[in-house]
Amino acid sequence: MPDAAATQEDRLRAAFDALTPAERQLASHILRHYPVAALGSITALARAAGVSTPTVVRLVRKLGFRGYSDFQSSLRGEVEERLASPLAKHDRWAGRAPEAHVLNSFADAVLGNLQATLAQVDHAEFDAIAAALADPGRRIYLVGGRITQTLAAYLATHLSMIRAGVRLVPDGAGSWQPVILDLGPGDLLVAFDIRRYATSVLQVVEAAAAQGGEVLLVTDQWVSPAAVHARWRLSAHVEVPSAWDSSVAVLVLVETLIAAVQAAVWDSAQPRIERLEALYARTRVFRRPR
Repeated sequence: MPDAAATQEDRLRAAFDALTPAERQLASHILRHYPVAALGSITALARAAGVSTPTVVRLVRKLGFRGYSDFQSSLRGEVEERLASPLAKHDRWAGRAPEAHVLNSFADAVLGNLQATLAQVDHAEFDAIAAALADPGRRIYLVGGRITQTLAAYLATHLSMIRAGVRLVPDGAGSWQPVILDLGPGDLLVAFDIRRYATSVLQVVEAAAAQGGEVLLVTDQWVSPAAVHARWRLSAHVEVPSAWDSSVAVLVLVETLIAAVQAAVWDSAQPRIERLEALYARTRVFRRPR
């Protein structure tokens, strides 16, 4: 049987180069629509991917499963894992909590998350994302869920100092529609969504895609359902010995994007930041050290 610690997405990416052309076509379809693509029947998956059902069987066997039903059972376990409530997550790790101090055990988990996150980032795709965020011809919209809205606001605050045309989308029902009313082709929505995935984020993503906008999804290792609408995706590992997930790896991705965008547009960003600092000084926003 396959390594239980690896996700189906991890296995598909690791095996990709060794697959036949038909199997690669199937694997690409599953990865583009992960995990929902493989939650239906084997015939539905084969039809959607444009391959035969024997190709599906061959692929899952190459991943180490006896058949499609075993593959699906493992995938459903991932889905249950990603939707776990804070109480369920606490119960799962509390019984096997290490004897080391919580500072050490938590830091070890965070460092592991960061290493796993950075190891799976495609550098060319990351550069393309930074270039899209730096493009003055695009308006940038940002949205998050109940907790991840703070990450969206953090990125929006920094981007708005660097460039014009940045808007934070409210996550409340009935609040976000007027904000994205003018979002259109060429504009970019940055959506933050980690488990438990927010219905409001999916609704904003669906609306942005329907209006011709492009979507960057920042999500976790299990991947938000909003991924089906995303042009780009950054997946961070978030699980720690806590009832809540960690945002540290997500924040590292965010701050690296800020640095990359700043470097890309520094010639225009510098005078903009200077004007902002002058405005801060005139309005005495910050206290000077004595």
